[in-house]
Amino acid sequence: MMTQTILDDGALTAIISQGLTARNLRGQRVLVLIPDATRTMPMPRYFAIVRHALREAGAMQQTWMVALGTHPAMDTDALNRLLGCDLTQLAHDESDVEVVNHAWQDPATLVQVGVIDSDTMARLSGGLNSDAVPVRVNRAVLTHDHILICGPVFPHEVVGFSGGNKYLFPGISGPDVINATHWLGALLTSYAIIGTANTAVRAVIDYAAALIPTPRFAICAVVTPAGVHGTFVDNPEAAWAAAAELSAQIHVRWLEKPVQRVIAVLPSMYDELWVGSKGMYKSEPVVADGGEVVIYAPHLHEVSVVHGKSIREIGYHVRDYFLGQWDKFAHVPKGVIAHSTHLRGVGTWHDGIERPRITVTLATGISREECQQLNLNYADYRTIDPQRLAAGDDSECLVIPRAGEFLYRLRER
Repeated sequence: MMTQTILDDGALTAIISQGLTARNLRGQRVLVLIPDATRTMPMPRYFAIVRHALREAGAMQQTWMVALGTHPAMDTDALNRLLGCDLTQLAHDESDVEVVNHAWQDPATLVQVGVIDSDTMARLSGGLNSDAVPVRVNRAVLTHDHILICGPVFPHEVVGFSGGNKYLFPGISGPDVINATHWLGALLTSYAIIGTANTAVRAVIDYAAALIPTPRFAICAVVTPAGVHGTFVDNPEAAWAAAAELSAQIHVRWLEKPVQRVIAVLPSMYDELWVGSKGMYKSEPVVADGGEVVIYAPHLHEVSVVHGKSIREIGYHVRDYFLGQWDKFAHVPKGVIAHSTHLRGVGTWHDGIERPRITVTLATGISREECQQLNLNYADYRTIDPQRLAAGDDSECLVIPRAGEFLYRLRER
């Protein structure tokens, strides 16, 4: 498949229909896992095509679950926008289709399917973690006959490339695996693993997924604002591997030399810093030592609806800041600490002095006082004109529209 190919509805329908009719779905209940609105994907197209293809393949019941991880639940209006339809009308017209949110904080929704024991975790993590992890996941995986993962594949700060079994862990998992995998990614650092296909975090996720007895398959998509570049239907590991290979061609922008300053202009789908930090993650590799990433998002006023209290408690710091004084932070969920280190970037902490490699500046709706509390730099977004900067001739300043969509890397790295 040529990387410039854009799939129209006819081609997309043919790929998906062929992949689903090859499965024995007659009279089966299918759990379909999908992303929320913080991922670029034409979900209305996929919702219509996959829904029809599953029915044509004989599926008796379809439960579409938003694999939120720890993201906030989506209300009916948000789900209508995500899927491009009126769910109330859909429930009337298509009684075999249900749309629900994952609820990671509700123990009643979870079931334990196994344990990653200490020796296995040490092996999978390359010795970075030897804690045994109970594998809890939404109990819907056991009340359905098949699990269909349907989501995009992008370079990702925790796992290398998103998608595939990540829609199970952390997508619909309990907090144990979420914290363990995100902390493992933090130990490795986003700087080192983003845009890398085979990572220790991916190995842990795939191991956890194999503990689920229900058959799994996947539709993995490679998408940009231009359209769908590729869609692969297979078992989750194979579909993801094919999509990650294409994503590495589609979603990476290469620079010949580092820049001093990045203006990362966030799209509106990133409405809190928890997800808007992708503007930092995906530009960090091209910023020179001592340089700066400016997250430009006047629409962004919230750190995190779910985790804001914990983040404000600890602030944003480099990994070694936490490792060097772990007793002070052991009570904080490791997933939150991981997010903190990912946004602050790589750096050192010696003799009580923290030295981040680069500066991270928020030019958002978050106040100067809160930025100081968070240990981040502040800029008034009204003093920054991304269009003017993009049109200028300053080779040391890179303006990234729709930041978080593409990974920027240096060729020599």
